Amino acid sequence: MAKGAIEVMSRYLAAELGARKIRVNTLAPGAIETDFSGGYVRDNSEVNNAIASQTALGRVGQPEDIGGVMAALLSNDSYWINGQRIEASGGMKL
Repeated sequence: MAKGAIEVMSRYLAAELGARKIRVNTLAPGAIETDFSGGYVRDNSEVNNAIASQTALGRVGQPEDIGGVMAALLSNDSYWINGQRIEASGGMKL
């Protein structure tokens, strides 16, 4: 429910703040190799392989994969993207 609320709030804020040229989007990452949950995805090869097998790109995401998407969204090249949910999952469960 919380994730759904964030998406609705983002769309609302995008509409409200658009006149001030402020863009609001939601970035929804897939499974990423980090130390969250004690490194569960990163350090458990069975979990890592299971997730990678469900991803079109054949691997679990790296932190820099998400950083690149965020940098692109923040650039002026993405100015026309507003009020969107951007999934960066490598094509998980396609």
